[in-house]
Amino acid sequence: MSRWIGGALLVVTLAGCSIAPRTFQPSDPIAPDLVSHQAWDRIVQAHVRDGQVDYPAIQAAGTLDGYMNELNRIDPTRLPRRQDQLAFWINAYNAFAVNGILDHYSPMTLWGRYRYFIGRDYQVGCATINLYDLERQVLIEQFHEPLIHFAIVCASTSCPKLQPWAYQPEQLDRQLVQVAKAFINDPSRNRFDRTQKVAALSMIFQWFEKDFAGAAGSVLAYIARYVDDPDLAKDLAQPGYRIEYLDYDWSLNGIAPSPHDS
Repeated sequence: MSRWIGGALLVVTLAGCSIAPRTFQPSDPIAPDLVSHQAWDRIVQAHVRDGQVDYPAIQAAGTLDGYMNELNRIDPTRLPRRQDQLAFWINAYNAFAVNGILDHYSPMTLWGRYRYFIGRDYQVGCATINLYDLERQVLIEQFHEPLIHFAIVCASTSCPKLQPWAYQPEQLDRQLVQVAKAFINDPSRNRFDRTQKVAALSMIFQWFEKDFAGAAGSVLAYIARYVDDPDLAKDLAQPGYRIEYLDYDWSLNGIAPSPHDS
């Protein structure tokens, strides 16, 4: 199951959910060489501090609508390089996740997660997509890059932190490694007891074990690539550690928006 849904109650519902679009036909297309994420960059620079999002300020500024409109004018399949497309979809996911909060959806409850990740559609290139399909069918299935799990942010406290900058194609490799290291070495998300040989990990590593193990052989071997302590990295790369998973905190990653649109 996805990190965002959880619970057998929704398995039947998911079986009938939408499929991510493969073709896009924007009515007023932006040329691939003119695609920019400057609008999103300005929004997060102004309203995100250490992962905490000022949703009322974004709501009051009204600038997110402009970026959402830009996303609907782009055919991501025409972006020339893998890093152009991957940066596009990561930024789109994060913008949609913020927009969902502004529209008073919330992933704090099981039913809320269904509504937030599956029940709310967004527009890209005049095609519709929800957060669940964007994550699973686009980011995971098309790009096969486990680092995306540290870059996409579902507006919750236990998620990776939303960064105060947009992902940029030319900087993407460095940015993805940066956020992976920040997440993995954050003791509020992952803790390592070297005496007892216990790794207390974020649920993200359980939900997406297949992605991490497929890239490195095991979850702990993947984590070892990014831990700051070289001795710990050596330990984790060897057998012997027991994994426990920490409870996931679905509370909002910032100041809640006004209950009524401004």
